[in-house]
Amino acid sequence: MNMQAAAERSDEILDSVLKEIRPELRWTHGPTSVGMCDVTRRRVVMTDISAERRGSLLGLVDRYWRRSGYRMTAINNDVDFPAIYARTQDGFSVRLRIGGKGQAFFQVDTPCVQESEVLDSASQATAPLYEGMELIPRPNIYSDFWSAGASEEAGGRS
Repeated sequence: MNMQAAAERSDEILDSVLKEIRPELRWTHGPTSVGMCDVTRRRVVMTDISAERRGSLLGLVDRYWRRSGYRMTAINNDVDFPAIYARTQDGFSVRLRIGGKGQAFFQVDTPCVQESEVLDSASQATAPLYEGMELIPRPNIYSDFWSAGASEEAGGRS
C-alpha cells in the first residue's frame, strides 16, 4: 500500500463513521499531514455540540467502532476534553476528541506505507471549506439535537 491508497482508506474510515451519526453532523476537512511513511487525515466538526450531547456522540462512535472490529486503545473521560482512541484491524489509528467550545475532531493516522504523492481528499465536506485560512473557526452550525442546551454565543443558529 502506498501513501495515496492509505489516505483513501483513511477517508473511507472517516466517511463511514460520519455517515453513522444521526442526526448528521456538519464537518469540514482539517489539514492532511504527510510524514516519512505515514499520512494523517482530519475532519473538523462544525456543528455546535453542547456539553449535554458530547457523551452521546462519544458513545455512538465508540459503539460503531467496536461493531466495526476496531480495538479500543484509550479512553479519556475528561469532563471538558474527552476523547476515544482505537485501532482498525488493518493498523490504522483513529480518534475522536472534543476540543475547545465543544468542537469535535476526527483523525486517522495510517501505518507506515510506501512513499507516494498524496492528493486532497475526494470526500465532499458537509460544511464550508476554509481554504486559505490559517485556522478553521469554532463550531458555528446549530443543530436542534446536537446543540441542545448550548448557548447562542457558542454557536448560534444558522
